[in-house]
Amino acid sequence: MNTFGRNFRVQVFGESHGEAIGVVVDGVKAGIPLCKEDFMNDILRRKSGAMGTTPRIESDEPEILSGVFEGHTTGAPIAIIFRNLNARSGDYNALKDVPRPGHADYAASVKFEGFNDPRGGGHFSGRLTLPLVAAGVIAKKQFCSSVGSGLEIKAELKEIGGETNKDRWAALLENTAHEGDSLGGIVECLIAGIPAGLGEPFFDSVESLISHAVFSIPGVRGIEFGDGFAASRMKGSEHNDVFPLTKNGAGGINGGITNGAPIVFRVAFKPTSSIAKTQKTLNVKTGEAVDLNVPGRHDTCFALRTPVIVEAVAAIVLANLI
Repeated sequence: MNTFGRNFRVQVFGESHGEAIGVVVDGVKAGIPLCKEDFMNDILRRKSGAMGTTPRIESDEPEILSGVFEGHTTGAPIAIIFRNLNARSGDYNALKDVPRPGHADYAASVKFEGFNDPRGGGHFSGRLTLPLVAAGVIAKKQFCSSVGSGLEIKAELKEIGGETNKDRWAALLENTAHEGDSLGGIVECLIAGIPAGLGEPFFDSVESLISHAVFSIPGVRGIEFGDGFAASRMKGSEHNDVFPLTKNGAGGINGGITNGAPIVFRVAFKPTSSIAKTQKTLNVKTGEAVDLNVPGRHDTCFALRTPVIVEAVAAIVLANLI
């Protein structure tokens, strides 16, 4: 479904080329200072326009419809919308019977019997991460109001297309765009200032909830905590965290519960599915294999815009647990 959380509940709605997209956040404490300007820093971090990102530029201005009065939360659900003002739906007219490789076009059409909105990916578009970012801003405020202002959530892009040297990223992005292709990336998130004891094993362990939320971000292909997959190649003496902690192989979590050390996890994002190169696909109406050149405006590497989204979903999980 489109809702995540029990105590701090987030529901997203809208489609990429619809009238607007938005979020409803329920379970927010009354009296938290909140205004439109509080959202802008994180919204700008997600915004397109920089090298390697889509040329589709939207105002991304949040409209707070409910749950805030005279600059403070009221305790009622907070509803926020973002208008879609720069959609070019005509780019997708030719794609109704020709699903784009790597996208949800075919699967969504089957599931919803052809009634889904296919324009720009519809409800499956990366544009729906904007409401997640807005919910993350509220979540950070909620968490800090409960445990103090020591919380720090910092996500950073560590790798693009297998390249870890940031000085080489610009040339890599430029060359890949010239080829009509795309790149993926890896984002690392560190959460400091977390008290020990958060988490509800088995099924609501901290890793379970963060992973659940992270995989709601379109394009995620994997997640690992602490030493991650490398732990499988270590010995116990190498991986174990000794108290007081001299390393953090567990990523701040033992038995699904926070241990007081920073939570550390990494997220793998796939290359952008829509590329300028000619690809093969199936015309589902005629049953014939056809060549496809995807129209529209797309990121060479959408992972560039994801660190703030990863931070947002992590904050949502923490607000729900606290």
